[in-house]
Amino acid sequence: MTSSTPQTAAIDGAALLDDVEAFHRRFNVFPTEAAYVAVALWDAHAHLLDCFDSTPRLAFLSPEPGSGKSRALEIVETLVPHPMVAVNASAAALFRAVSGSDGRPTILFDEIDTVFGPKAGDNEELRGFLNAGHRRSGVTYRCVGDGGNQTVQAFPSYTAVAVAGLGSLPDTILTRSVIIRMRRRARNEKVEPFRARIHEAEGNKLRDRLAAWAETARGSVMGAWPEMPDGVTDRPADVWEPLLAIADAVGGDWPQRAREACAKLVKASQVDDKGSLGVRLLTDLRDHVMVGIDRLPTIAVIDRLNALDDAPWADLQGKPLDSRRLSRMLHEYVTADNEPITSRNIRTSGGILKGYYSSDLHDAWQRYCPPPLPTPLHALQPLLPSSEGTAA
Repeated sequence: MTSSTPQTAAIDGAALLDDVEAFHRRFNVFPTEAAYVAVALWDAHAHLLDCFDSTPRLAFLSPEPGSGKSRALEIVETLVPHPMVAVNASAAALFRAVSGSDGRPTILFDEIDTVFGPKAGDNEELRGFLNAGHRRSGVTYRCVGDGGNQTVQAFPSYTAVAVAGLGSLPDTILTRSVIIRMRRRARNEKVEPFRARIHEAEGNKLRDRLAAWAETARGSVMGAWPEMPDGVTDRPADVWEPLLAIADAVGGDWPQRAREACAKLVKASQVDDKGSLGVRLLTDLRDHVMVGIDRLPTIAVIDRLNALDDAPWADLQGKPLDSRRLSRMLHEYVTADNEPITSRNIRTSGGILKGYYSSDLHDAWQRYCPPPLPTPLHALQPLLPSSEGTAA
């Protein structure tokens, strides 16, 4: 046995992650304690990608410039293996880098809003690469060769990716991400100035220690199925599984801190993420419009949706929601009897009107909407004419 083996085996993973977290704290002001935990775990997981079935994207997002996103990527760059800094890189460049002979890179994509922002178009090719590379089995197919001699070749896409940008990201990327909502530092929040010539070497020493620890932890991480916090299932569980496996492998207080961070950040992402516009519609119908109501005429449904604050319905590309669009959106979902949701006749004192029944929506609510709020909201009340609202 060589003398290096016992020394390597003696690495204290929990203390090492403490040091990684402390290094971030010197230069980054994250919005929550959970964010420090998640980012440190993400740094470590990048050294063990082959042990997992998927890799979460790490997304530093903010509504305004000057919120520390790029600095966060700079610190991550010093801690991960084979960092590749990309700004406005093409999908072709990225998947060729991942499948190249120089080793799988950790892609750090700054200014991602220039790729997916409102003025940038859809960039389906890059979105496809980022989505496919979330899974270990992910590949990107391309034609190679000249003229009639072209053949289809599969390029591996699986790699760790951290991004930073203004605004948001496509839903398909957000659901594969640990999301850190950055914000500008307050006047009383101080950080140490980052000097690349000095501090990059310090980060690289931590990176080398992470790489050495990863070799000793590979056996315990490979094939691990960490226990998830209550309520974390499906895609959020896929996102957090590698990070919780890392936490369990290092021990100390990291398993508990990791699960607390997981629960907090997943809940925050569910609050921030309105899902597709259709899911938002279903959720608003359940939580705001049809509370305690078994049926409601279409005209009343539209009035109540358009009256909601902090909702998109009054301004959908410059126009308010109308009955035709409401019908088209709800028609995409089905009732418990597998029939498209449509308006039906509702008998009122003034005659028969078209409208929607809660019983038709219930199955879609169960399948697509996030859990209801702990305290149900009261349904919006119809506005009384001014003459009726005047005291006698």
